[in-house]
Amino acid sequence: MMVFKYFRGSLLFTALCLAIGAVLGWTITHDVAGTLGILWIVLVLGVLEVSLSFDNAVVNATVLRDMDPIWRRRFLSWGIIIAVFGMRILFPLVIVAIAAQVGPIEALKLAATDPVTYERIITGAHVGISGFGGAFLAMVGLTFFLDEDKDMHWIGVIERPFAGLSRISGLAIGIVLLALYGISRLIAPEEAMTFITSGIFGLVAYIAVQAIGAVLEQADGDEDSQGGAAHAGGHAVAVTAAKSGLAAFLYLEVLDASFSFDGVIGAFALSNNLFIIALGLGIGAMFVRSMTVMLVDRGTLSEYRYLEHGAFYAIVALATIMLLSVRFEIPETVTGLIGAGLIGLAFVASLRAKGDDDDDAIVATGERLNNS
Repeated sequence: MMVFKYFRGSLLFTALCLAIGAVLGWTITHDVAGTLGILWIVLVLGVLEVSLSFDNAVVNATVLRDMDPIWRRRFLSWGIIIAVFGMRILFPLVIVAIAAQVGPIEALKLAATDPVTYERIITGAHVGISGFGGAFLAMVGLTFFLDEDKDMHWIGVIERPFAGLSRISGLAIGIVLLALYGISRLIAPEEAMTFITSGIFGLVAYIAVQAIGAVLEQADGDEDSQGGAAHAGGHAVAVTAAKSGLAAFLYLEVLDASFSFDGVIGAFALSNNLFIIALGLGIGAMFVRSMTVMLVDRGTLSEYRYLEHGAFYAIVALATIMLLSVRFEIPETVTGLIGAGLIGLAFVASLRAKGDDDDDAIVATGERLNNS
């Protein structure tokens, strides 16, 4: 029952989406079997979104646990509106409007009356979307490992050298730029320019969020600086986020957008109807928010010390897959399994470490009793 309280809102939202889906299904098919088929697609999309975004929930939790309570509530209220309606409905419409050079109303009409053309335009923007999202996520993942203050390591043979390299200024940006250039050599020249340009904008978006955080941190003064020191060993953006609610909010929204890019594109494998996709992915987004709140409130990241590490390994893997997907066909299932596998391994390692700590505590207690 304690766990249920975190998912009550998501379950109610799911019921609402299924009701809307039933009405939409009947309107489209005028058939019970067809309506049930559409409801099944909505549910499958929701499950896929959750399975692909658990690492997103973990990373969100690393920022939210240090976030100002007011901004935390704003992220969980305003943020879900942006995640569900902004990324799942407005974002695809903006892409169509830009690509087809039409207005937003015309783009909405196109989605409603000609879903085949709508799908073609969205999937045609895959190169630019992958460049932006892959570059942003790569910066998020690399920044976590390129942190000289990071004193807890899961896979030490990898993480310790990276932490030592953090003194090299701009190393993460250099790695991402080299990756963009190398992958651009594998695709057609006209696509390569789009890929590199969108990747650069992904880097700029990441730097802009950090810059906003730095400016607001300086304006906030020493009081917020003391609050930001609460999470020792966290990555640079999370520390900045603790000092600036607005910067954290912007960071999380761009992060959510980057995570949802592949889900929005991949959803067309099941349906080319904008509204069906929005309902299914919206359900998934709500459950990701609920998982985020549960992880923060229950202190799961502190209890399972390597869970955060697993999430950032998954982010690096997702960024790599997004960038490579412009040249190679990589199924969504593979992406989800890699992310879930890394987080699962981190969870098992955390359990073992927790068990070792408990054993050490028992031994220490025994020694104290013997000495007394």
